[in-house]
Amino acid sequence: MNALRVVPACRHGRERLYVCRPDGSNVAWYDREAGRVNLLGEDSRDDVLHALKPFLTGPVTVGPPPVPTPAELARLTLHPDDDLAPNRPGEALLVALDRDPGPARRLRPDPRRRALAAEQTVGQALDALEGAGWHTLHSLALPGGDRIHHLLLGPGGVFTVHALYARKARILVADPMVTVGRRDPEPLLRRLRADADRASYALTAEVRPVLALAGPAEVTVTARPRTVRILQDTDLAELARLGGVLKPADVEALHGMARDRNTWGRV
Repeated sequence: MNALRVVPACRHGRERLYVCRPDGSNVAWYDREAGRVNLLGEDSRDDVLHALKPFLTGPVTVGPPPVPTPAELARLTLHPDDDLAPNRPGEALLVALDRDPGPARRLRPDPRRRALAAEQTVGQALDALEGAGWHTLHSLALPGGDRIHHLLLGPGGVFTVHALYARKARILVADPMVTVGRRDPEPLLRRLRADADRASYALTAEVRPVLALAGPAEVTVTARPRTVRILQDTDLAELARLGGVLKPADVEALHGMARDRNTWGRV
């Protein structure tokens, strides 16, 4: 075999180098992150390694492609319309604003845009945890019009994360009431616990609620809220330090279940 070509590509967030025949068919691929060359046929081993020689960095493992895990098989069979993984932070609000942007001039800022800013700020902070064994899903619709802003899954467990716009405002938390600035207090923590309970039912796993405050000037908590963790958007990286709850295989299985839109239709 000769005239093999090496073609770079990115699949499922991982960079790969594909080794192709002149007709474009693949004979192998090199996964840099895993340090592995996956051969589709053992007879092409020497030619593949010769073609990849300029690109190999450090020791590599050479062999047939690994057998897909149950979570990977579930992801591969998931219809694109039912896959929630591509959702952007604030996806539902982005769609709503696109359909109805509201009047060009307003006496007061559109509250949807403030809510969107909070979800985007918190979502970016959570997305930064990817690559350390954590996954984040955004804007998960629940029956009845409710929505989970963010779902975080990783070694430290599963969390529903509610983003609250609090730019330069004073926040008072008196379980279950949350007061933002001079606005009337709302029983927000009660809602967060309910969302976490619904997620726990859907995933058949323990889910803990988190209130993420986007840009507050001051936070006062009169008593430690029951089961709810309260963090500022700049402190969300603390969640990545948690561990010892879920094994990597469990995280992947739960992520595969959570990204399926049908999982949330029964809660």
